[in-house]
Amino acid sequence: MVGRSAWMAPRMNRFCWTNPVIRDPALSLRDPCIVKVGEMWYLTGTSQPVWGGPNPGVRLLVSADLLHWEHHSWLVDAATLALDCFYNGRFWAPEIHPAQGKFWLTLNSGREGPDFGERRMDGHNIVLFVADDITGPYQLVTRDGPLGLGFKNDASLFTDDDGTSYLYASGGGLWQSRIDLAAGKLRGDLEKILGPRDEGNPDWLMGGIEGPFVIKRRGIYWMFFAAWTRGYETGLLRADHPLGPWTLVERNPLFGTRKRHYRLAQLHDDGNDPLVFEDTPDPFVEVGHGCVFEGPDGNDWFCAHYFAEGKEPVVGSPIPEYYDSVPQLGYEPLVPTASGFMIAGPTWTPQTVPL
Repeated sequence: MVGRSAWMAPRMNRFCWTNPVIRDPALSLRDPCIVKVGEMWYLTGTSQPVWGGPNPGVRLLVSADLLHWEHHSWLVDAATLALDCFYNGRFWAPEIHPAQGKFWLTLNSGREGPDFGERRMDGHNIVLFVADDITGPYQLVTRDGPLGLGFKNDASLFTDDDGTSYLYASGGGLWQSRIDLAAGKLRGDLEKILGPRDEGNPDWLMGGIEGPFVIKRRGIYWMFFAAWTRGYETGLLRADHPLGPWTLVERNPLFGTRKRHYRLAQLHDDGNDPLVFEDTPDPFVEVGHGCVFEGPDGNDWFCAHYFAEGKEPVVGSPIPEYYDSVPQLGYEPLVPTASGFMIAGPTWTPQTVPL
């Protein structure tokens, strides 16, 4: 068990937590996805090491209270895969989605480059698995190889009320298509939703956008996505149909952190047209790429990785990077508003909600 940084109130009619909820480096995950089944919450995401290799695979964590998380199993264990397995790579941003009475696991991975040991992102593509139970075992659906979409990442699924399923992904922007889950095949061409440098975009999108996640509320389709220009922020799109057209709900991000000295901001700060913004007061350098899940009060919450700034700098790096900075899980209530949603965060002090 972990999570002594998260604390339980003595009364059971409230939920109390402090972000990041997980602070154990051994359980560090990026790009978290939480699903509640019965009385338990299940979590997966990008395991460490995030940038280097070899990556150990896709792990599943479990919690009975959203405060204490423990390792359950490896849904995909790299140690059991042949080196030339087409999805043996970096196992990026896995997500689990219930649909058709089953659980569908999307995985972004693949063999990369002439030196497979590097396990870079260049060859990432989308792989699909299915299981009868959220804990598995998961069977490969795309047995003939990945979906063949070129470089794509951060695959996510949404199934509408009529049973039609949709795939969303990133890779030079955000993309979408219908998908036949059982066959592991797209139903139509992959269409681009939004590019980071589309005309009229606000400047906080220009560095890159990723991590789409779609929900349907109040008869409207909402897409949450991450933008990495000024740090790490979450944007929100809306549409009247799962395939759009999608429009930005607000010109400003819904949620996130901004730090002028952080490596993402420095990478995308053009000296001829510098980024102009103020730092957020939180202690994080990345907060984002998450999903909507059922929280402790039965309402929608948003989870993300909360990336605290490290103290051990990478010597010789031209931009600020830290050896000891690892992504950890955090979450906030997702509050409906007249125009969309609000997230009062990121928070880093003790928080309480009534149950």
